[in-house]
Amino acid sequence: MSVAVVTDSTAYFPTGFAQRHAVRVVPLHVSVQAADPVPEHEFDSRRLLAAWERKQRVTTSGAGVGEFTAAYREALSSGADGVVSVHLSRRLSGTWDAARLAAREVDPERVRVVDSRSTAMGLGFAALSAAESARGGASLSAVESRAALIAQRTRTLFSVQTLEHLRRGGRIGTAAAVLGTALAIKPLLHVHEGRVELLEKVRTTARAHARLLDLVCRSAEEGPVSVAVHHLAAPEWAERLADQLRRQASAALDCVVSEVGPVVGAHIGPGALGAVVLPGGWRPTA
Repeated sequence: MSVAVVTDSTAYFPTGFAQRHAVRVVPLHVSVQAADPVPEHEFDSRRLLAAWERKQRVTTSGAGVGEFTAAYREALSSGADGVVSVHLSRRLSGTWDAARLAAREVDPERVRVVDSRSTAMGLGFAALSAAESARGGASLSAVESRAALIAQRTRTLFSVQTLEHLRRGGRIGTAAAVLGTALAIKPLLHVHEGRVELLEKVRTTARAHARLLDLVCRSAEEGPVSVAVHHLAAPEWAERLADQLRRQASAALDCVVSEVGPVVGAHIGPGALGAVVLPGGWRPTA
């Protein structure tokens, strides 16, 4: 059996990963001042920052049913016997629901949809692992199970400069956002059960970054891990965290760096820094 793997643009793979591992990517969308939405890959972080500087309202929207049906049909017509479609948490976006509707329309027996219950490389590691299983000749059910297992094992941690962007997008409660602003904290958050939740209250950016480093290093002490460091408009912070991880964590640690795009970026704000940890690690077969 040949199984194709589909994901969405919030996986935020490092450059070249999607093509190298034959993962099809369906874009989510961004809109400024209620203009027609554009695919995420056509709207980079510089345009997002420029819109904020002009005090323009930036909104995001998921991929549509039609976009998924087109992707699934293209995969099947290209020779795949089945499709595993892995997406960001259904508690953060309607994208998973759109993918499910598309799967029913195309062929629910041949198209399986997995909720990663995360985003960024919390989603990306699951999609890449599914693609590796597919390349090894695994069945449709086995590829689906692999994606679900890896998604369950990942841990997504991040710090933000303010909770205001998450509050505006409805991704965190108003009470938590107001409290964080009043206390002038630099919160450390995580994605838990598919939702963004406050993990720890930290007073400064430096302490938040130090705590991120500590949590990832502790995970590495328990065995090999793969880590993806993400940021929005903070490349120096991201490279510094990655360098520290490579020096201080297990020798088996694999660490990549990538910037999040505007769909997630619009909800976390500039200066956000995060890490996705996969215990056990992920390694391509070739």
